[in-house]
Amino acid sequence: MRSAQVYRWQVPMDAGVVLRDRRLKARDGLLIRLGDGVGEGWGEISPLPGFSAESLDDAQDAAVAWAQAWRTGGEPPLPPQPSCAFGISCALAELAGELPSEADYRAAPLCTGDPDVLLPLLQSMDGEKVAKVKVGLWEAVRDGMVVNLLLEAIPDLRLRLDANRAWTPLKAQQFAKYVNPHYRSRIAFIEEPCKTRDDSRAFARETGIAIAWDESLREADFRFSAEPGVTAVVIKPTLTGSLQKVRVQVAEAHAQGLTAVISSSIESSFGLTQLARIAAWLTPGTLPGLDTLGLMQTQLVRCWPGSALPCMTLDNLEPLL
Repeated sequence: MRSAQVYRWQVPMDAGVVLRDRRLKARDGLLIRLGDGVGEGWGEISPLPGFSAESLDDAQDAAVAWAQAWRTGGEPPLPPQPSCAFGISCALAELAGELPSEADYRAAPLCTGDPDVLLPLLQSMDGEKVAKVKVGLWEAVRDGMVVNLLLEAIPDLRLRLDANRAWTPLKAQQFAKYVNPHYRSRIAFIEEPCKTRDDSRAFARETGIAIAWDESLREADFRFSAEPGVTAVVIKPTLTGSLQKVRVQVAEAHAQGLTAVISSSIESSFGLTQLARIAAWLTPGTLPGLDTLGLMQTQLVRCWPGSALPCMTLDNLEPLL
């Protein structure tokens, strides 16, 4: 006997979280739970404002309609909305025992502001020192100085940078000017530094700083290919679509010699724990980009190991089905 429930949730964010010029005061989403009388499977559906094409209301309508059709014995296709397709496919994979339980709970620490907060954390880290720095939110010169400071202070540090296509070619060059050429090889990659792929490619050629594709993966004309200066792709499953599509993208990236990084779209702790399992499964040995729980004030149903944040239970959620 099949069962299906959909719950709506809201998690308050820390003050100051800004996404594409909008302040995100809370993170909203859905949980879907599927049962077959023997086991159950869960998934998170949480379109990211400013990045996902679908709204939460669109995702909710699609998820509820799909769940109603599934629990009456149907085999409905996954909804077209990427966040829905991903969350539902995770629930189906859990239900079928296809999503391994082993998880990679390592996370590259995220710096979105003051580097003095990040430095003590990095200096105390054991093993591989990798951190992620958001750039493009302030002046490019400041970004370059911050990156240079971190690389100078910690000789074994490697940085992943994320610009979200914020820079013109001039601003990208201003950034690079303030990063010592001897340190540039320790920038693992910068995600999409410029507004166009061609400008980003030119930046890599001219500066020797490696780049990674992120937003490009979701454009119709994108093809995985080995290119000079391109070392990685950053895969955000909530923005990508079904778990099967994520698997295909990882396989295509690896076939071209590219590093594939599973990365957060600011999911709740619930979604982050599933992404940690997906990372351990599909990209073993590659540090995932999942250090976004610190942007939130609470966890949700499933908790991230070691987090001291309080955890909301199902009793705190709004049942929709």
